[in-house]
Amino acid sequence: MSLKHLGDTLDIHGGGQDLIFPHHENEIAQSESFTGKKPFVKYWLHNGLVQLGEDKMSKSLGNLITIKEALERYSADAIRIFVLSSHYRSPLTYSEATLEAAERGAERLQQAAHLSSPEGSPYEMKFKGQGIVPYGFEIFFTRGMDDDFNTAEAMAVLFELARQINLGRDENCNVTEIQQMLCKLAGVLGLTLKPPEKPLLDAEPLVGLLISIRNQLREAKQWQLADKIRGRLEELGIALEDTPKGTVWKHKR
Repeated sequence: MSLKHLGDTLDIHGGGQDLIFPHHENEIAQSESFTGKKPFVKYWLHNGLVQLGEDKMSKSLGNLITIKEALERYSADAIRIFVLSSHYRSPLTYSEATLEAAERGAERLQQAAHLSSPEGSPYEMKFKGQGIVPYGFEIFFTRGMDDDFNTAEAMAVLFELARQINLGRDENCNVTEIQQMLCKLAGVLGLTLKPPEKPLLDAEPLVGLLISIRNQLREAKQWQLADKIRGRLEELGIALEDTPKGTVWKHKR
C-alpha cells in the first residue's frame, strides 16, 4: 500500500522504539530488495514508550490507560502538555501527579492567553536576561522545533510567554500582541487554550463572602479557621489562590 500511494521511497516513517529491530530493519531489507532503490525511508522517527511505573504500558500487560479514560479526568490540553514536555524519543512515565501538574500548566497558559489587557503602551518583552527581544520568542520556539522536534524547549517558550504576559499586566502595559503570539505558537503544538469555564453566577456572592471572612480570620491570625474555609471550598471543587492583588478563585476540574 505504501509503495502504491507514496512511491518507492518514503519521506517519514514512524513507530515505537521497540519496533526498530527486527520489524523496521526487516522492512528496509524487504522493500529495498523488492524495489532496488535506496533508501526506503529518508527519516525514521522512533518514539519512546509510555510507562506506568517501571513497566511499559500495554494491552497485553493489562496496565493500559486509554485516551478516553484520561480525558474523563484531565483536559485535552493537559494531556498534550504531558506528552510534549518530554522529547518524543524519551520514555514517558504516566502518573497522576504528572498529569495534575500538566493540568495546572494548561490552566496557567489558558489564563494568560485570556487575561484582560490594560490599555497602556505595549509591553517590551525580555527573554532570559538577553534584553528586549520582540521576536525572540518565536525564534527560540522555531529553533527548538527544528532541533529534532524538541517540544520540551518549545513548551518552555510558551510558559515564558505566559510569564511575560503577567509581568506586563502587572506593569499596566498592553499585552495583546504577546497573547496573540502565545495562542499562535500554542496552536502549532495542537493546544487550544480555550478560556476557562465561567463560574456559576449564583455562586459568586457566596464564595466572595467566604473569601472576605477568610481574609478577616487571617488578619486576626486565626489560621486554623481560615484554613478550614479553604479546605471546605476545596472539597466543593473551588480552589483559592492568594495573589499580591488579593485572593482569586476558580472551579477545579
